[in-house]
Formats: sequence, C-alpha cells, structure tokens
Amino acid sequence: MSNDLTEKAWQQQVLDLAALYRWGYYHTFDSRRSQPGFPDLLLVRGIRMMFVELKTDTGRLTTDQQSWQHMLRNAGAEVFVWRPADLELVQRELAS
Repeated sequence: MSNDLTEKAWQQQVLDLAALYRWGYYHTFDSRRSQPGFPDLLLVRGIRMMFVELKTDTGRLTTDQQSWQHMLRNAGAEVFVWRPADLELVQRELAS
C-alpha cells in the first residue's frame, strides 16, 4: 500500500469494500457544518454498527476526534481508526 494514498482515495477503497460486503454507510460529505471530530463513517450491517475514522498512514487524530471516540466507546460502540496500512484488517472486519 502506498504511503502517499490520500484520505479521499482511502475512503473510496473502504466504501468499495463496504459495498462488496453489503454494509450500509453514512458519511457527511460536507463536514464544515457538522459536529467537529465526529467519525468519518458510520457502517451498519445486521445488528452490527461501527464508527470509523479514516486517516492516512501518517495522519493524526485531533482532540475532537479523540473525544468522540472516547464518548462512543464509553457508550459501548465499536470504534475504529483505519489507515491504508490496515487494509487486510479492514477487509477481515468488513467480511465478518
């Protein structure tokens, strides 16, 4: 996996895999009017729901993103940070 993959290209790969494994998803396409730090994707299939923050291999979580992850985990949600280097893990997670 290329280290220079953009977050947008990475997101498209994840969405393509989600479609392949029949996940529904929500993504706010214009986050300027959304709550800062809310995860990039909400993925749903059957009784399973995941909140996913997508980052490049070198991208860092903001304080707001860390705060949302903490709140969601405390509420019992499945929360992930996925990077291009995690492609095999992402595919296994979406296939399960």
